[in-house]
Amino acid sequence: MDEHNSPAAGRSGSEVAVIAMAGRFPGAPDLERFWENLRNGVESIRALSAEELLAAGVPAEALTDPSYLKVAPTLEGVELFDAPLFGLAPREARILDPQQRLLLECAWEALERAGYDPASYAGLIGVFAGTERSLYLRQNLLTNADIVATEAPLNVEVANTHDYLATRISYELDLRGPSLTVQTACSTSLVATHLACQSLLAGECDVALAGGISIRLPQTAGYRWLEGGIRSPDGHCRAFDARAQGTVFGSGFGLVVLKRLSDALADGDNVRAVIRGSAINNDGSAKVG
Repeated sequence: MDEHNSPAAGRSGSEVAVIAMAGRFPGAPDLERFWENLRNGVESIRALSAEELLAAGVPAEALTDPSYLKVAPTLEGVELFDAPLFGLAPREARILDPQQRLLLECAWEALERAGYDPASYAGLIGVFAGTERSLYLRQNLLTNADIVATEAPLNVEVANTHDYLATRISYELDLRGPSLTVQTACSTSLVATHLACQSLLAGECDVALAGGISIRLPQTAGYRWLEGGIRSPDGHCRAFDARAQGTVFGSGFGLVVLKRLSDALADGDNVRAVIRGSAINNDGSAKVG
């Protein structure tokens, strides 16, 4: 490698290395497929049939509404969870928000890809992550008479409140670094990454997981377009394109594994990218809407 393009070139001492990643997105069960889709221009927003929508509980009158878009970026396997891997009983797993289930599995995979076993790693591993509100709680648990009658309300709350997202990962994987749930709406995962970098540079931890998750339920549902709103009027999302007219909200999740670059190079980690700096600001009342 050219020394000018190497991870060590021009170092200031404040660089942070990305040493592994894991995630899942619509049409992509892993990051390898996600990259292939990006390279090949694959659109992962799929059309939904009237039969699918009716079976999912969408009112019949919505299907004849011209402003109702019958499309969705669906994420496969949101109902699946390897509870025994984490020593969780079926009863515990059934009340746990799918977002917390899936990000826990993602954290396990990300650390495996990085080559670090929390049980044998001597350093501190931190967690910085955020999640959407729990639609599973509102739509599946609170409407289930058996769960309402048999489960302690506190247990259901802890299993579905986003405050416990990061600390749950730290608990289940026995991670001893800072554990912080981050909530800044659309910027959550990037802010989590910034805070993880700051924690690494401050010496609070030696490895950090950073990212976020959003699972929209039900998966099989379109949306109603409103003029002047943020949603796309034609069901397509054209990011960084002159034809862009709006967005289509979907589901997905991902985590990066971060480490101080100097340590990553010394330890022979696989450096996937280098973060040379980051910061947070806010545009106050200058927001568009």
